[in-house]
Amino acid sequence: MGIELAPLQLLPMLVFGFLYWQRNRVVNTPGWRQWCFYGGLVLMALTLSSPLASLSEELFWAHMLEHLLIADLGALLIVLGLTGPVLAPLLRAIPWLRIFGHPVVALVAWTANFYVWHLPVLYQGAVANDTVHALQHMLFVSFGIAMWMALLGPLPKPAWFGNGWKIGYIVAIRLIQSVLANALFWSSGVLYPQYARGQAEWGITAANDQSAAGAIMMIEGSIVTILLFGWLFLKAARESEERQELAELAAREGVEMTPERIARAVSAGRGDALRERIQFQASEERSAQ
Repeated sequence: MGIELAPLQLLPMLVFGFLYWQRNRVVNTPGWRQWCFYGGLVLMALTLSSPLASLSEELFWAHMLEHLLIADLGALLIVLGLTGPVLAPLLRAIPWLRIFGHPVVALVAWTANFYVWHLPVLYQGAVANDTVHALQHMLFVSFGIAMWMALLGPLPKPAWFGNGWKIGYIVAIRLIQSVLANALFWSSGVLYPQYARGQAEWGITAANDQSAAGAIMMIEGSIVTILLFGWLFLKAARESEERQELAELAAREGVEMTPERIARAVSAGRGDALRERIQFQASEERSAQ
């Protein structure tokens, strides 16, 4: 078991990394976002070229871990690295991608892709064929990005998708994953016989291999969910404070500003722009007097 190179999977990462770097020569993406984006690419590249990649062809739990690293954590980091200005050229070229900013569309598409690829015929086909394996990984990552984009990305979201719905979205993701995770953890039948040879070489039964894969999925999902809940709590507290500050500023400057407009601006991350608008409008009114 050694280093494995997967050019069909690594080449797209190099291309997207180069395009991201080129775009950031024009736009000013915050440094922490760039670290997230490049960190996601590095995590994926290391996962796909590490001994884990070789082991994933022999043991199911290793394959599951590989998928979680690239399609859940890696995709999450990629989305955190994206901003509206970075995505602008892509959205102009392919405008229908905006639809994945809608949480229902993103969640349904991610769920369908997730379960279709876990059908034994396709999952085992990916293990047996490098091209199918590359396609599987690309679709896992693509729909993983779409799933996180609806929650954390810069694409416009429905007005109703506030913090409460975001909590429900996170819970829905984990419930969808937990159905498969529990089926793997408790199943005594052999779902993926393609791993029989590797399981025999490593001295692990198919049932234990499947249970380990289910446990890994549950543990990773629990950790990510706890972190996201913490993020939402801090975000809600910060937005509440920002709404209050903007309302007080508008009242102090004598600028009429409805709570709904303030809430929309803060939710969209446009609080600073609204603050500047309030100050500009107040200045204009004072100059006119």
